[in-house]
Amino acid sequence: MACRVALCSLLALAFLLIASPRAESAVSCGTVASAVSPCVNYLKGAAPLSAQCCSGVKSLNGAASTTPDRQAACACLKSLAGKVSGLKPALAQGLPGKCGANVPYPISTSVDCSKVK
Repeated sequence: MACRVALCSLLALAFLLIASPRAESAVSCGTVASAVSPCVNYLKGAAPLSAQCCSGVKSLNGAASTTPDRQAACACLKSLAGKVSGLKPALAQGLPGKCGANVPYPISTSVDCSKVK
């Protein structure tokens, strides 16, 4: 009988672990890419800063409200920055300030996103 109770308890615990919701970042790389896509020409120095770009930066900054969200957004921005041919690092680092967004990490290919809080 004790073995049956222990087995039932173990099965119940396993079910709870499997069924429990996982913490996921609300910010995906797709969300990040969509938000900053209007900024690409500006970041290459090929166009002026647009309202659409700043709107995307601000909405992304607002969506990244937790540490995991900010770390995910940072990692995506870092990856995207490395893929944009002709990106001007100074423009990327200055973008949040130009848009009036207080982003707590630099947009750079060398940022350590694990240290973002």
